[in-house]
Amino acid sequence: MIDTPEGTPVTSTGTLVRAALPPAAEASPPQAPKAAKPRGARLRALDGLRLLAALMVAAYHYGGRDGDVAQAWGSSPRVQFPTLSPYFAYGCLGVQVFFVISGFVICMSGWGRPLRSFFASRASRLLPAYWAAILIVTAVFALPVVAYKTVSPSDTLVNLTMLQMPLGVDRVLGVCWTLWAEIRFYALFALCIVLPGASRRRVILFCACWTLAAAIAQGADQPLLDIVLMPEYAPFFIGGVGLYLVHRDRRDAYAWGIVVVSWLIGQHTAVESLWHPRNVDAFSYRTTFGIVLVVTLGFLAVAAIALGWLSRADWRWLTVAGALTYPFYLVHEHLGWVVIEGLHRGLGIPSYGTFLLTVAAMLLLAWLLNRFVEERFTPKLRAALSRPRAQPEP
Repeated sequence: MIDTPEGTPVTSTGTLVRAALPPAAEASPPQAPKAAKPRGARLRALDGLRLLAALMVAAYHYGGRDGDVAQAWGSSPRVQFPTLSPYFAYGCLGVQVFFVISGFVICMSGWGRPLRSFFASRASRLLPAYWAAILIVTAVFALPVVAYKTVSPSDTLVNLTMLQMPLGVDRVLGVCWTLWAEIRFYALFALCIVLPGASRRRVILFCACWTLAAAIAQGADQPLLDIVLMPEYAPFFIGGVGLYLVHRDRRDAYAWGIVVVSWLIGQHTAVESLWHPRNVDAFSYRTTFGIVLVVTLGFLAVAAIALGWLSRADWRWLTVAGALTYPFYLVHEHLGWVVIEGLHRGLGIPSYGTFLLTVAAMLLLAWLLNRFVEERFTPKLRAALSRPRAQPEP
């Protein structure tokens, strides 16, 4: 959801810092992959899709749901956006699109990397902006003029570990539950693929076993299995991994099989979790067709990138968009409430103007986080975590 293609750091000016990845060792005699674009080349269209998914989630948080955002607006978003709020309600599916992208990107960035390098890449990518977002949101919510409840100092400290979800601690960032899903995916991929060494056969076996195990977990209804195997979200991660195999070789029948099975299961899990009968007391109503359509379009968009159909979308500003996506995703929800309340209720700016200005403000904050936090600290953290341990003298 939140990763840079190929696991490379990106600056907001579009500068790339690439690490040379060793070629993957195949378990069977290697064949030249029929990739749509040379491996190692940046897929800028994927950056644009990531930002689009983040904007979908923002539309949901600002105008497609009730709760604290209704307090910010002074009334239900359904009143503020009578025409668009039913469409904004589908924005929550941007998370599923993120997970498909994440499966693609993690397989691409982890292929051929040693475990230390993979861990360093993931930790340095996630933590600097995350820590900054935790501190900023905590500080803003602690201000006397802000009406929203802040978490306790003890819970804030636990949030810095990214383990608040399994520990049952109050969250500083509402979106951090998706990071918990990402971390579990990273752990599974690292243990099953990165540690033994990536190969086409191993990745296919990983996808097949995880799909079957997630289905069993769904039927077993055991909390521990649900935590480890994530049956609700596994099809999207697995589908993204399958699409990376398609990117390597578009004629790979096994890869296409993984994608199709993942889509079939994924649309079902999305409908099961997001559809409900029409109810006057419910804020939003999403049709089954609408849910399936958004999930399908997400898979198709990543598939189009994997096949090289969007290779002409190679504009540098898409790299900037990709660099802003993760910090924007972290800060947009809770800080967005504060901005919405100040602009709409404080200054009297109309709903649609407030919506656009809030998105712009969060993108500006994301740029500042990328420029002054990620660009400075991500390379330093990656270097520190990648540094080989010094051998003690005899």
